[in-house]
Amino acid sequence: MSHTVEWRVHLFLFEDEGRTKARVELDTGKSALTGRGLARCNPDDEDVPAIGDELAAGRALHDLGEQLLRAAEHDIEHVGAPPAPPRPRPGYGWIA
Repeated sequence: MSHTVEWRVHLFLFEDEGRTKARVELDTGKSALTGRGLARCNPDDEDVPAIGDELAAGRALHDLGEQLLRAAEHDIEHVGAPPAPPRPRPGYGWIA
């Protein structure tokens, strides 16, 4: 079975009060999702705008990806499949 679709994605980056904000909008033609991301420069670090853009955009895309996975899991359950087992979330930061 052949299947081809085109989804449109727009990524917006904003600089605001030392923070980089990102918004990624996905339009599938049937639904729309928006992912958001934020980055800020540590005051002790050199300000490199490209790094803030990368972090904020990556976080917005990650947020969008999580929303897509939740939507797919919901749709799978809606057609009668059993619920997916919970996925472990990655840990960040220092381990106590």
